[in-house]
Amino acid sequence: MSQSRNIKLTVVGLLVLIGIIVAGFVHRVSLPRAMTEPEMKINGLYLLETPRDIGAFKLTDHHGEAFDPARFEGRWSLVFFGFTYCPDICPTTMAFLNDFMSSLEGTEVEDTQVVMVSVDPARDTVEQLASYVPYFNPDFIGVTGEFLDIHRFATALNAPFRKVVGEGEDYQVDHGSNIVLINPRGDYHGFFKAPLDQAKMKTTYRSARLLWDQ
Repeated sequence: MSQSRNIKLTVVGLLVLIGIIVAGFVHRVSLPRAMTEPEMKINGLYLLETPRDIGAFKLTDHHGEAFDPARFEGRWSLVFFGFTYCPDICPTTMAFLNDFMSSLEGTEVEDTQVVMVSVDPARDTVEQLASYVPYFNPDFIGVTGEFLDIHRFATALNAPFRKVVGEGEDYQVDHGSNIVLINPRGDYHGFFKAPLDQAKMKTTYRSARLLWDQ
């Protein structure tokens, strides 16, 4: 009887050990895998080898409050350069970013902000941005300022733009549709290259966050 009891205890011990090993394996498999940087690049996210300090700047958000480097600290930021009179790229991108934010979960939503910086500050006043940006998402931030300040800020983030001449008051502004990624230190971390794709952007964004946390 003693030998039989020992055998049973041994079997139970082995089963418990196997259960622990299997549970650990399942847990590891279920964890999100961080893409490598080459994989992220293939899927549209280009990370800087060394995140870049974007320097000092002082702009204004659509609430009329100062927008400076401190507004980037402690969270991830997705920055888009556009303007409210833009007929196609801007509303499409803003709607895309709203859908993207809706797809995030938990802390991803809590510590991610979307910022639209106007490349047309002459027309995009605080009031104009206040009637435009919240239409897409009440949590989005619109930013404007003096032209030279905007230009310096855009240059620091490799986001060139230029006014299309010869169109009078109904002019357009040429600009890109990439999304700049700012890390929680407030540094230029990389950019999502257009054309944007929801599934790819979500996967690469999570990978960038995972790599940051390692």
